[in-house]
Amino acid sequence: MPAASASSARSNSALSGSRCHDRLLTFHERLQSGWRMSAPYRVRIGLDIKALAYVTHPVHLVRDGGEQHAAAYAQLNPQQLVPTLRHGAVVVPQSLAILEYLEEAFPYSARLLPAAPSERARVRALAQAIACDVHLLNNLRVMQLLEREWQRDAAQRLHWMQHWMQQGFAALELQLANEPYTASFCHGDTPGLADCVLIPQLYNARRFEVDLAPYPTLQRIEQACLALPAFDAARPEMQIDAVV
Repeated sequence: MPAASASSARSNSALSGSRCHDRLLTFHERLQSGWRMSAPYRVRIGLDIKALAYVTHPVHLVRDGGEQHAAAYAQLNPQQLVPTLRHGAVVVPQSLAILEYLEEAFPYSARLLPAAPSERARVRALAQAIACDVHLLNNLRVMQLLEREWQRDAAQRLHWMQHWMQQGFAALELQLANEPYTASFCHGDTPGLADCVLIPQLYNARRFEVDLAPYPTLQRIEQACLALPAFDAARPEMQIDAVV
């Protein structure tokens, strides 16, 4: 596969001490709020778990009305959302689709999904419960709409975010605490797709003052993940566009 071109960014290598594959992935990421937003964070974790080299291009979601709405980016990704993965001639939007693409395009690297179909379904269901049922209701577009169209103030928007995260986390805690496949990570003793999605959502929860005490299983899995170099390298504060 050909290497992707890059205009301005840094190279990232994934797991500390691991071999990086000789494919260059260009990962289009948003900036300001972007560097700490969930969807690109998920993909960074997946890239780092699989020890794939890539280049980050920040896309600022607020500046000048949002750089994701610029004509050049809209041509690359008509959804005008981030992240977008560009790998040679292949362009993939949507974080979960990107993670699935990485899993299929690079099967020789660390796996994000287990082998058995039933177990793969479980992992996908966990990931989708977070990405589609929790994060979907708390993303930047929703918050902007609540403020612009319905004049919800900051306290009301915070309550909205906390409500949906608490509801989603309660269901995840119950599932993960009681299913035998849960171990050090969401599924087994190696991190995978569900962990890639869980960790950014917990990061958001802390950012928006969600009490995580009722979710000890989620916190235990988070601690196991954050102890790994791949997760550390993907942290928002470690990114080229971070504002700390």
